Amino acid sequence: MKNVKIEVVHDEAMQVGECPLWHDVESALYWVDINGLTVNRVHPASGKFTSWKMGSEPSAIAADADNNLVVATRKGFVRLNTTSGEMEDICPAPYDTKQVRFNDGRVDPMGRFWVGTMYEPRDKPAAEMYVFERDQLRLAWSGGMTNSNGLAWSLDGRCMFHADTTSHRIDLYDFDAEAGQATLNRNLVTFAADKNSADYGGRPDGAAVDSEGNYWIAMFEGARLLKLSPTGELLREVQLPLRCPTALAFGGTDLRTLYVTSASHGRSNAEKEQYPLTGKVLALRVDVPGLVQPEYVR
Repeated sequence: MKNVKIEVVHDEAMQVGECPLWHDVESALYWVDINGLTVNRVHPASGKFTSWKMGSEPSAIAADADNNLVVATRKGFVRLNTTSGEMEDICPAPYDTKQVRFNDGRVDPMGRFWVGTMYEPRDKPAAEMYVFERDQLRLAWSGGMTNSNGLAWSLDGRCMFHADTTSHRIDLYDFDAEAGQATLNRNLVTFAADKNSADYGGRPDGAAVDSEGNYWIAMFEGARLLKLSPTGELLREVQLPLRCPTALAFGGTDLRTLYVTSASHGRSNAEKEQYPLTGKVLALRVDVPGLVQPEYVR
């Protein structure tokens, strides 16, 4: 995809922007800044921006039928009323918060909020996957990954995509929507891990599926987005004016605007000079629309 017009949605650089979510009812884009401890909202039509400070790092958000947000934070799940600003703790974190925090999360076709963790020592694959269902938390699986990311579902709801950023893998799971169970099927693609290699093109981070069932993935440190077929074939590459995209979401009235969050935390001054849009939220137009994201069901 050449000569793509890329716009800045919000001019303030995020430390670690993540989990963009298009809210169709509000015609607004939400996202989190993990290290900045904020949940953010912008109405693209007006540019109006609102931010809420959280008590610990927010990493993933889901909207419910009452237009509240469910926010996964390091210390647990919080319900945020974006009209009043009131917050309610609804479920504590089930892990050692000194070593682990929640990371990427998305709502499945039945309204469950799946959220994986990041094992911060990163010396072993000790991250876990949790399911938040009707305000109750359960463990889906433990281990086999270090930094859970890239959650998305196939159009028929029978497959779940998942990435482990640390191992540079994207895997495909068989998904039982009724039971809310995922079973590893196979590896979809594994990217080069050697940063000194000519083949290195970044690590898989946040993702989204379009209305044709293709899987879009942000490649952290790769300065690009990839569009993969459901079988892992590379269909398109979009070069970005920043090195560390983190996640993406389809939005706009026609769901053909692709919103991209990015990170500035820990990036060198030289990188920020080379990529002055580092940390900002971007938008670009695509040919194939995305999908309306399911609501979290209480």
